[in-house]
This record gives sequence, C-alpha cells and structure tokens, in this order.
Amino acid sequence: MKDEILTISSADISKCMACGRCSASCPVGEDMDIRPHQFVARVRAGETETLLKSSAIWQCVSCFCCIQRCPRDVKPARLLEAVRLMVARQKDHENILPDEIPQLVDPDMPQQLLVSVFRKYRK
Repeated sequence: MKDEILTISSADISKCMACGRCSASCPVGEDMDIRPHQFVARVRAGETETLLKSSAIWQCVSCFCCIQRCPRDVKPARLLEAVRLMVARQKDHENILPDEIPQLVDPDMPQQLLVSVFRKYRK
C-alpha cells in the first residue's frame, strides 16, 4: 500500500527531515488527528492502515501551504490526496467505463477535465 501511495502522489518522502514547517503552516493542522509531517513519517514507516482511517484526509483543504513551506519539496498534501483517492476508490465500485463517456460528454467540456476524472477514478 505504501508503494501505491507513493506512485499516486509522486512525493519523495526520503527527503523529509521532519522539520514540521508543513504542519506549522497548515491552516487546519491543529484540528487534524495526523498532522502533515506525521503523515509523511507514517508513510515512510509503512503505517498506512491508520492513514486510511484518518480524519486528516478529509480535513485537508488542499491549499498547498505545506508544499510551499517545505524546504525539501516533499509535497505532503499530495500524500494526503493520494490516500483520500485510495479510500474513495475502495468505496466506489461503480466507475464510469470509457465506452460510456461519449454519451455523457458536453462538447464544450474542457478535455483536461476528462483526463483529470480518468486519473482520479480509474483503478
């Protein structure tokens, strides 16, 4: 599961020096059960089961302050987003199949939106 999180997020957790700047800059960090720097540490340690049950993945507002403040470019928000996507994918087994897309597409819809949806919701 750790490898899947790292693949989805493309974050390099080996660079983290646990300085805590990501957590200090997080606007909702004090309300999280697992703060951003702790999230990185748990992924590094392979403690992924606790992350799947964490309320932090739903509290993250994706403001990317943690990414901007990180001196080593670890990208903690991407880790949280990756775990959030894994939980959503586990719960949602009614994914849209590629053959169903032409029936639903609005011709004025940006193609980038379609690509984003496929990236998020494909298994």
